[in-house]
Amino acid sequence: MWQPALVRLAKFLAHSGVASRRAAEKMILAGRVTVSGQIVSDPARDVDESSGVAVDGKPVAPEPLHVYAVNKPRGVVSTAKDTHGRKTVVDMVHSHLRLYPVGRLDANTTGLLLLTNDGELAERLMHPRYGVQKGYRAIVDPKPVSEASLRHLREGVKLEDGMTSPARVRQIEPGVLELRLGEGKKRQVRRMFEAVGHRVLGLERFAFGPLLLDRVGPKGGPLAAGTHRLLSPAEVERLRKAGSGPLEESDT
Repeated sequence: MWQPALVRLAKFLAHSGVASRRAAEKMILAGRVTVSGQIVSDPARDVDESSGVAVDGKPVAPEPLHVYAVNKPRGVVSTAKDTHGRKTVVDMVHSHLRLYPVGRLDANTTGLLLLTNDGELAERLMHPRYGVQKGYRAIVDPKPVSEASLRHLREGVKLEDGMTSPARVRQIEPGVLELRLGEGKKRQVRRMFEAVGHRVLGLERFAFGPLLLDRVGPKGGPLAAGTHRLLSPAEVERLRKAGSGPLEESDT
């Protein structure tokens, strides 16, 4: 007879869309999680769908794991909810699942953002340990950016919250640059350019790990601004591989 697979409690919560595995572990240690009505403090406790897992008294069960690619327009915020009533990236996708953004883009930055209910995948894609690179295209002023400043960006820039990791940077034309980063400090790209004396006039994320904005749309074409698409299992698997170790070189 078929038996449901047992998984660790923290992983079960992550796959249920409750939180990332790390956040789920904190919930468990805080005494918020019960199994068959009993508080469990061990994140490694084996459970399955029949174990009666609940968080804050509410039953939890695995839901289908989905990942959406979104082309975020200017003015939309990268949160699940906004206290000021602004449109969020989650509002752009009509789904009954509890989706949340993988990382953030500030309101004035456009481009590729992922939404998912897979907490474990989101954790791996965001954690700097795995170095999943994101690609940005920036328009800056004044132009061009000097070779000395480009070298500075490539070697790492000192910001108020620490030194950035080396970036891959190329100047496509005077004042238009592509930059790839394996980390995601708040407003990092804008602050890096400001640190070398340039103001960012426009910023778009064109790549997230192996995914490219101009190839993640319908039939392998561009994803139009303000639209989204559910990623295929093969695309999600490519993201999982990107989040399991150093990122392989992507096509540009």
